[in-house]
This record gives sequence, C-alpha cells and structure tokens, in this order.
Amino acid sequence: MISGITIDAETVSGLCVACGIPVDSKYFDDSSVQLAPEVGEEVVLARFDIPPQYCGVLQYFSQFTDTFASDNSKITTPNIEWKILISGHALFPYIGLRRIVNPWGYGSFPVNIKVDENSTVEFVARGVIDDHSAPSGAGSSVCFVGGRIVGRFWYNAAYGDVVRSR
Repeated sequence: MISGITIDAETVSGLCVACGIPVDSKYFDDSSVQLAPEVGEEVVLARFDIPPQYCGVLQYFSQFTDTFASDNSKITTPNIEWKILISGHALFPYIGLRRIVNPWGYGSFPVNIKVDENSTVEFVARGVIDDHSAPSGAGSSVCFVGGRIVGRFWYNAAYGDVVRSR
C-alpha cells in the first residue's frame, strides 16, 4: 500500500499472479472431426501457428472417436495412433498413444506445455496396423476421429517493447 493506494502485482508486472501468463494474452482453439485414416496415412485434426515474436502454452487437448461416443468403455484405438507435434517434432509423452486419454466433452486434463516463438502445434491421428494389445472389439471399428487443442499465446517481451509512432 502506497499513499493509501493498493497496487496489484499484475498491473506492475503485466503478468497474472496466479499463472504468470501476461494479462493481455489471446486464446487459440482449433478442432475437427474427420474420417479415420487408413494404415500409413495421417490426418491433422487440429493446428495452430504461433506468430513470430510470440510464445505460448498448449493448455488442453481432447480426443474423439465414434466408438467411444457410443460406448465409453471403448477407450482403446488399436488402429489409430495419436500424436501431438510441435513444429513437426513429436512431443513426449504424447506420442504413440493407442487409447483415449483426454476424451472430448468430458473436461480434459490440463497439460500446460510451453510453446516457443514461431512454432506450429498439431494434433495428429495416424492409421496403424492393429497391435493386438486390446481385447477383441474394444474400439477396433473406429470410423471417425476428432481432435481439439486449446491454449494461449502472447507477445514475447524479449523482442522489446512495441514501438508507437507519434
């Protein structure tokens, strides 16, 4: 308290005191539902390009299959492999998933993964040969897959302040 005025930490630093993200950040949210890919094919279900001189955070991702939508016990996807890619590189541990870990519509678990400047975030489904690790009929007839990514991005102050013309 200075001269009877309370100064909030977020107005001084420009960062949220709870999460450390700049208060002027913007959201990204992309999703799609597509036909399940054939063996050897990939489909990009969601994608976002972080602009140059901006950085961000991937906060959530969600998965959908038509078999899970009709029966919540069918979490395995033996013919579908799920991956999150950052600028074309697989993001550990979200590579090679053969099951639904964050179902669409059920409130996904947060992941909060930092995304560097000028990066591309993609959520991909790939058609693979059934690995036979799942019980028979436990999700093997997937016809549609869906994916969603949600996050935030903001100007990276490391590039300097915004120049204003007079």
